[in-house]
Amino acid sequence: MDSRVLQKLSYGLYTVGTLKYGRKVGCVVNTVFQVTAEPEMICVCLNKNNFTHDCIREEGKFSISILSEDTNPEVIRSFGFRSSEEMDKYEGFKYEYVDKLPVIVENISGYLICEVVSFTDIGTHSLIVAKVVDADFVGEHKPMTYDYYHKVIKGKAPKNAPTYVKPEIDNNYKEEKKDKKEEKVSYRCDVCGYVYEGDITKESDDYVCPICGVDKSHFEKIEDNIESKKEISEEKKDDKVSYYCDVCGYVYEGDITKESDDYVCPICGVDKSHFVKE
Repeated sequence: MDSRVLQKLSYGLYTVGTLKYGRKVGCVVNTVFQVTAEPEMICVCLNKNNFTHDCIREEGKFSISILSEDTNPEVIRSFGFRSSEEMDKYEGFKYEYVDKLPVIVENISGYLICEVVSFTDIGTHSLIVAKVVDADFVGEHKPMTYDYYHKVIKGKAPKNAPTYVKPEIDNNYKEEKKDKKEEKVSYRCDVCGYVYEGDITKESDDYVCPICGVDKSHFEKIEDNIESKKEISEEKKDDKVSYYCDVCGYVYEGDITKESDDYVCPICGVDKSHFVKE
C-alpha cells in the first residue's frame, strides 16, 4: 500500500486554544470539519499526547482560529512544535479573549468558540465533537490549506499530527528525483531544517527563513551527488557526523550521542532519542 495517497486528502491549519487553571494553552491541528448544521457542530482530531488534549477535556470548551495564507509561519512553529506545558505559546503574537478563551487573531480567516459534546477514543488520537456557540470573521484572508503549508511554506507535519509521516528512504521517490536533475539544487536551514528548493544565493540579502526567521547565511547547500557525498564523508569523517530530529527536522552537526541525557532539540524540545543519524 502506498500511504502517500492519503496526503491528497484536503485539510486546513488551525490553532486550538483553551485554559489550564486560568493559563492559556493551545496547539496546531489540521483536522477540523463541520458535522451538522442544526445545531452547528464540528469535530476536531487531537493527539492524546498533546498537553492541550487533557486541558480541553477538563475545561469543556475551546477556541478554533482558522489560519490563513497571511498567517505568520512562526505561529505554526510555536503552536505545532512546542509544548504549552513548558511555555506560553501566545507570547509575541496578537491574541484576544473571546468568551474567556484565548484566540489567535493575527491574520486569520475567522474563529469559532466551541463547547465539548463528546470525546471518542480512536487510539493515538481523540475525536472531539463540539457545539459552536460563537463565531466571527477576522479580516478577508484566504484560509491556509495543508497543501499550501507543505508546497509553499515547505512545512512538515508535527509528530503528533494525524498526517505525520515518519522519514524513511523511499526508492520510488529517489527514482522520481533522478528524472528531475535540473531541479536538484536546494538548501537546508541549519536552524529549523526548512528546505529551500532552488539557488538561494539569488535571493536578496534581506531574505529570511519562512519558518524560523534566520537570514540566508544559515542555509547550507544539499548535495545531490551521492558519490560526492561519499568522498566528503571519507575525507572528513570526524566532523561530518550529523543527526536530524524526526519531529521538526532540525539538524544537529556532530555526534549527538556525546550530549548529556537531558539534551533537547532547540526547536521543538524533544529529547535526543528522537534524533536519527543522517
